[in-house]
Amino acid sequence: MLYVALAFFILLILGMPVGIVLGVAGLVGLMDMGGGRFLQMMPARFFSGLDLFPFLAMPFFILAGEIMNRTGLTLSLVRFAESLVGWLRGGMAHSNMVASVLFAGLTGSATADAAAFGNTMVPAMRKAGYSGPFACAVTAAGSIIGPIIPPSTLAIIYGAIMGVSIAGLFAAGIVPGLLLCASGMLVIVLLGKRLNLPKAKGRPQLRVILREFRGSILALILPLFILVSILGGWATPTEASAVAVFYALVVGLIFYRNITWRAMYEMLARTALITGVIFLIIASATILGWWMTFNQVPQMIAEGFLTVSENPYVVIAMLLALLLLVGLFMDINAALIILAPVLAPLTLAIGLDPVHAGIIIILALSISLMTPPVGACLFVIASVTGERVEAITRALWPFILAEIAILFLVAYWEPIAMTVPRLLGF
Repeated sequence: MLYVALAFFILLILGMPVGIVLGVAGLVGLMDMGGGRFLQMMPARFFSGLDLFPFLAMPFFILAGEIMNRTGLTLSLVRFAESLVGWLRGGMAHSNMVASVLFAGLTGSATADAAAFGNTMVPAMRKAGYSGPFACAVTAAGSIIGPIIPPSTLAIIYGAIMGVSIAGLFAAGIVPGLLLCASGMLVIVLLGKRLNLPKAKGRPQLRVILREFRGSILALILPLFILVSILGGWATPTEASAVAVFYALVVGLIFYRNITWRAMYEMLARTALITGVIFLIIASATILGWWMTFNQVPQMIAEGFLTVSENPYVVIAMLLALLLLVGLFMDINAALIILAPVLAPLTLAIGLDPVHAGIIIILALSISLMTPPVGACLFVIASVTGERVEAITRALWPFILAEIAILFLVAYWEPIAMTVPRLLGF
């Protein structure tokens, strides 16, 4: 066990790609278990980690989001959001948060949201008088709604590897995702006067709202279809994702007519790159996870937590602290794949519903996407906007604290996450 830990942390510190770090650590673990005899099983284990039908949904949802973003439908969502809340002080910041909810229903990816709005909303907010770091902080805080609101790629991964209903996880993410948006908007309100955020003149106009709604209707149909078809039991996440790609192509080719062969190639290449990275992490983490199961690491961790306290509230607090700490230093996909099987016995021992436990883990790890030193959304936004990570991080702290408060609320008050799934029969 010592050799596996050393291999993992040394390679991580050296800056090796996470997929390779996990693969090498798993290889060391197999050698430690029984040498060449176990090593022969590595290829089969590597590919069995990917041999799950729900995983096919991820590349389709990613591609659908790429197409919708390329057609310009993202901007129509932003305009619709601005017609709703743009009249408030800090109106563009509020619009950013609301648009993040709408965009999350297209991709389920935080980094896609961060990249899209980093290229569009941040320059627009700068031009309107917002500071660059604050504009980036709002975008980062809104981007993590992506993995919570359906169709969440993290929910697909968690549900597939843990045997938990993906549709149930989608349903459980709706209210927490909306609460994240509300908490971000509350922070903007509280900071509005102190930062002297710009305020638009006038009140919301129904005529403008209806006009922008009509302009964004093609974009709004897609997340609504995904949500209704999956939660209604009419389609699996994989089937819904394939239809989403078809719909996005129809919109781009027939209504907007701005998808070229070159653009299609670039979108497919980007989808393959993102999917390849995620799948390498999943496959490599499967090897390491098998080694941990063989050595009963999950049971030891659960027993260790329960030795400290058997009070469910104390155990949940320790669980959240562990997730937030691990998220500071590990890629979110790798952390989810490794920690989910490890923490499952613990969550069952304290009586958490598997769907509730899943959304807690996903939400906690999603917050780490905007925290240094390895927060993916933080670095994506910094790279596309040119702002320094340190400056963005300083502006982010109020949002981070607000979203951690939502995390504890979701963890300790089960109805927030579980009311919608139970109403739908999950």
